[in-house]
Amino acid sequence: NCGHLLLAISAATEVSFSFDVGNGPVEIVVRSPNPLNDDQWHRVNAERNVKQASLQVDQLPLEVRKAPTEGHTRLELYSQLYVGAAGGQRGFLGCIRSLRMNGVTLDLEERAKVTPGVKPGCSGHCTSYGMYCANGGKCVEKYNGYSCDCSKTAYDGPFCIKDVGAFFEEGMWLRYNFHSPGTSVKDLVSRTLLSSADPEITAPDLSLNKEELSFSFSTTKSPCVLFYVSSYTPDFMAVLVNPTGNLQIRYNLGGTKEPYNIDIDHRNMANGQPHTVNVTRNGRDIVLQLDHYPPTSYSLPATSDIQFNSPKALFLGKVIEIGKIDQDIYKYNTPGFTGCLSRVQFNQIAPLKAALRPTNASSHVHIQGELVESNCGASPLTIPPMSAATDPWHLDSGKVAFIADFPYNGQAIGGGVNRNSAIIGGVIAVVIFTILCTLVFLIRYMFRHKGTYHTNEAKGAESAESADAAIMNNDPNFTETIDESKKEWLI
Repeated sequence: NCGHLLLAISAATEVSFSFDVGNGPVEIVVRSPNPLNDDQWHRVNAERNVKQASLQVDQLPLEVRKAPTEGHTRLELYSQLYVGAAGGQRGFLGCIRSLRMNGVTLDLEERAKVTPGVKPGCSGHCTSYGMYCANGGKCVEKYNGYSCDCSKTAYDGPFCIKDVGAFFEEGMWLRYNFHSPGTSVKDLVSRTLLSSADPEITAPDLSLNKEELSFSFSTTKSPCVLFYVSSYTPDFMAVLVNPTGNLQIRYNLGGTKEPYNIDIDHRNMANGQPHTVNVTRNGRDIVLQLDHYPPTSYSLPATSDIQFNSPKALFLGKVIEIGKIDQDIYKYNTPGFTGCLSRVQFNQIAPLKAALRPTNASSHVHIQGELVESNCGASPLTIPPMSAATDPWHLDSGKVAFIADFPYNGQAIGGGVNRNSAIIGGVIAVVIFTILCTLVFLIRYMFRHKGTYHTNEAKGAESAESADAAIMNNDPNFTETIDESKKEWLI
């Protein structure tokens, strides 16, 4: 009797295990809900014994086929083992590793060195080039290449480095619902305006012990609400620009009479410059990084809860929640944020990207006004400011009477130009002008003294019999002297 044993990808979503021990062909098929030709590694385990045969692919359910009670049980094979292709079959295109038969690992790499069309080593392109997928992008293997999956990031582009941002006009806002919105526009709007304390709303069984928030913004108007997360409880998180232009992070997780505030009062953030904000909370610990400054750690009060209970919606630009809202946030809501927001990401949610790109989360977004895509807030400041001790342009208020005319720490002046940059630019211009003037003077001096030799030779020297004759012919005084000497006097 002549049997066979075959393990194959029979379709894009199917792996088949077939054999014949003399009782007729038997086939077991495992069907996957997702395509298996996705350039990702998949594990296959096929087994046959006298009692049963089984096949498992990845973590999918095990498929089992019991052996017949009577008939042949011994599998006799008379041909060589073929891996990747057999006579008349379509060849396998991809990678195979860790092939084991009856507990013995077969050395495929050594055989690949002497087999035409097969190359040893199958670590994949992501092992070598996955680092180029930036900002949390996931490297995806492709045949003879790779790609970057940016779906879980707030970025776009081949390498997940393109900012996705938008310009907000006054009064505009964006809301991202953490849970699926209603089936109709009317229901969506009604849910948007529902109070957090509405008894008809049942709070979902969800709480956050940690959050990761990052975004970039630029604005010239304050106060305003940049970012806000509401909940079905009094809990909230907010990032604000207060009336003086300073940034404030505000947490209310319960357990305290007043919200916990982190005030960044060392510079004006409403100066038209792009700024980046990164906030990470893990339990009671909060880490904030602003622009190029080193990260700063904070801690929630000992009485504060550490769970963000039942998050409801995320707002950008303005908070539209009827009910009990923090008074400062309520005041900062008018007239609303005007400026740019870019690469906004809260945990795995990228609300701006969901609004501007067709993604799986686009149905969770509701926008009031016209959202215009822009990268005007995409490039944060990268040059750290110099300290007063090392800054040669720092003005000492005790020595200079007009120090009050200069804004603090690079505050924007006319047209967003930094005053320190203007001073440096003026000095450079003066130096260049001085160098040019020096070059012009040197060139004129060189050309003035270059060329013919200036002498005092008498005119007509070429036709005179001698130099003395030329002098006598051209110097009238000399002539008179000669004439006078020629005169004779009789005494």
